[in-house]
Amino acid sequence: MTDAVCRSCAKPLAGRAGRTGRSSVYCSAACRQKAYRERQAAPVDTVRGLIEEVGRQVEALVPQPPSVFYSGVTDLASSVGRLRRIARVARDTAKDDYVTRADVTKGPDSPAPAGEPTTADRDAPHPTAPRTSPDQGPRTRDSGTRDSGTGDSGTRSAVTQPSVTQPFVTRASVTQDSGPHAALGESDFAALVEPYRRELRVHCYRMAGSYDDAEDLVQETFLRAWRARDGFAGRAAVRTWLYRIATNTCLDFQRRTARRPQRYEPLPGMNHGSAEPPARITWLQPYPDEDLPSADDQPDALAVSRETMELVFLAAIQHLPPRQRAVLVLRDVLGLTAAETGEALEMTVASVNSALQRARPTLRDRLPRRRTDWTAEADAREREVLGRYMAAAESLDLAAFTDLLSEDIRLTMPPNPYWFVGRAALTEFLGISLDPASPLFHGHWRHLPARANGQLAAGGYVRRPGTTVFRAQVLDVLRIEGDRIVEITSFEPHLFPAFGLPLRLPADR
Repeated sequence: MTDAVCRSCAKPLAGRAGRTGRSSVYCSAACRQKAYRERQAAPVDTVRGLIEEVGRQVEALVPQPPSVFYSGVTDLASSVGRLRRIARVARDTAKDDYVTRADVTKGPDSPAPAGEPTTADRDAPHPTAPRTSPDQGPRTRDSGTRDSGTGDSGTRSAVTQPSVTQPFVTRASVTQDSGPHAALGESDFAALVEPYRRELRVHCYRMAGSYDDAEDLVQETFLRAWRARDGFAGRAAVRTWLYRIATNTCLDFQRRTARRPQRYEPLPGMNHGSAEPPARITWLQPYPDEDLPSADDQPDALAVSRETMELVFLAAIQHLPPRQRAVLVLRDVLGLTAAETGEALEMTVASVNSALQRARPTLRDRLPRRRTDWTAEADAREREVLGRYMAAAESLDLAAFTDLLSEDIRLTMPPNPYWFVGRAALTEFLGISLDPASPLFHGHWRHLPARANGQLAAGGYVRRPGTTVFRAQVLDVLRIEGDRIVEITSFEPHLFPAFGLPLRLPADR
């Protein structure tokens, strides 16, 4: 059998046996990046081009060596998934455009629905809003004001920061020029913005702390971009424009919800431990690692770093006022300069620097001191701890479970009010639910491994007494230091599908 060759340079792929994904079909990172740039420049950016690409991928799909065949099927599934998402964005923008046209037909004197800007408000040039201090939160403005600007592309991380070559679109340029995307139809507009969905969702997740909210905020970002497309002058990259809209969409959301972390309260009759109650962030949700933009998919999008996706980081920045949080994310996560951040948020450079100086100490105070230990790539020892954790639960072995926990272990269950600090308090709680002789026996467990926020996780399924099916119960995200679990954050199971986990398992698994 002839050796497979690199899809980019046609060189033989020696030593690629057993590899999966794009590393099995490209000989180097340079070829992967070249192929990525070619895909971005190809006419696949239009709906028709994408449909034609799907057709070519189907025709090329023939039995080949397993790794190459797997990659071909994966590429086809990715293209079909992108086409489906484009269709969804087009459908939603078409609905929004219909509502906009309906507003126009009502006439200028017709009242707008409650909470919505009038047609005149959306179309009129917006004067520059007055400056505020970084702690005052976002200004109250209609959505059209926030739509009309730009944000940075997010192509720079705190580690690697290449220079920005595209200037920001100013409000004056937006109101004076007719942009190059004004004539796009719904489907072609959707094809234009859809490639940025994943990185925008990560950005919105950092800002909101919730996977569900991040998905909604990205969709709102696309709708706002659709409304403002005729004002986009094209002086900055589409990614830059979308990042600014997404950031301001998140700030508007935080202004509406006014979320503030609270402290857990003791529950009657429950031993929580003697330590101080941890912060309670009811909206905190995990983020599936599989949903993060990869170096294969977007080699120039370096803003996604594991350190800034850890749950402790996400929980810590929820304590910051919204505008400080936005400044910190734009400056320290996406790597924007103070001037670029001020342009995106309509703040002076002095205000940006002041907000960052206030945000950083607050963040340091709420992060573990040994961050370098748990932000490193999970090694074989951590995976062994995860395996022992799942085995102990499945065998109802409380002693084995206890041996895995640090003395100051902390367990929280957002959004539920249950919390435990300390090994003794946690094992007392677990002892009741893991004992088949206890009237509060929860049932028998099965687990599947997962990854969330760059950390090891376990999807737990329980078979209640008298039943025959294991049903999704909890997603435990573990923070491990050495050979001990120091923190468990347990989440409700409705997000299992986002992690590729089924909602039930057969009893004979």
